[in-house]
Amino acid sequence: MYIDFRIRIRYNHEYLNGIGISDTNIVEGINEKSILCKAAEIRREREYFTMEAYTDFARVYDELMDETPYEEWCDYLVALLRKHGFAKNDTCVTTTKGETAGESSANTALERVAENLAQERNTILDLGCGTGTLTELFARRGYDMIGVDNAQEMLQIAMEKRERSGLDILYLLQDMREFELYGTVGAVISVCDSLNYLLTEEDIVQTFVKVNNYLYPQGLFIFDFNTVYKYAVVIGDATIAENREDCSFIWENYYHEEQEINEYDLTVFVAEGRNESEAGGEYTAAAKQGKSERDASQDRLGESVQEMRFRRFQEVHYQRGYRLEQMMDFLVQAGLEFLEALDADTHEAVTEKSERIYVVARKGATA
Repeated sequence: MYIDFRIRIRYNHEYLNGIGISDTNIVEGINEKSILCKAAEIRREREYFTMEAYTDFARVYDELMDETPYEEWCDYLVALLRKHGFAKNDTCVTTTKGETAGESSANTALERVAENLAQERNTILDLGCGTGTLTELFARRGYDMIGVDNAQEMLQIAMEKRERSGLDILYLLQDMREFELYGTVGAVISVCDSLNYLLTEEDIVQTFVKVNNYLYPQGLFIFDFNTVYKYAVVIGDATIAENREDCSFIWENYYHEEQEINEYDLTVFVAEGRNESEAGGEYTAAAKQGKSERDASQDRLGESVQEMRFRRFQEVHYQRGYRLEQMMDFLVQAGLEFLEALDADTHEAVTEKSERIYVVARKGATA
């Protein structure tokens, strides 16, 4: 089971104090609605704040998401694109023999236009690309890729991956509500609950309008979102923790029913250094004494505490749950045409217990 969280905007106690919300209110929960409203207000005003420790989180993000089935996601998204008529176009424009100089010049110009349009039509925008894992998978399948995200440290990781892979991917540090491209694209994808970080309906519609604006005629838009059911019933008010060798986390959820917003309080511990050889030796010695792997691991953890230093940092962020009917209405407001919706886990029809939903839309014919 993968853990799906993406950090977009972070608020810590120091920042909340700076905007007039006291620690007393935060700790006792006296004014939690005010906190949420204030957070939404700040988002609307386009003020972005990044915790200093976010460098650490970007470094461990891929490790904490290592069970996410990105390959399966990519295969399924490619299948959806093809199902609805989007396919890589590898055809080339050929020249005609026996042309006059003027005809040759005109045809060359037309060829350039055709090539540019073909390139735009074959380009996919990954909106909220994070560290670029899915972006790279699409690029390896031969698609021209653009990745947009508003987290600088996450994009830094993505660009480091690009340097290692040698893939031709354009990364842009932009807010999805206000992104700007050099031209149109044939398809836009936005997955791993990126859209749930938009807390107001206005923000969703504004993002969809941008998508519609930059889609090639009949271009496709595929996105996912977490449902109200998932936050209210499945993970709301639950605590999830995981202890790994060099990083651990505690993920606490607080669901605010009135606003249908889920608050994540994330505490991460990242090892700053350890003695690998000694730790391995201790495990081997414990195993030779006939202890189970789990007991030996616990022994090593206890012994390693004196040898390892962990840096602790916290992040608080919010996601809003949405219903399919809402998303369909947002698409209409943005001039997009709804095509289909599928349960993201079963790939079957959406039900009232669907936790994550894929939506396929298309640029409207009159847009």
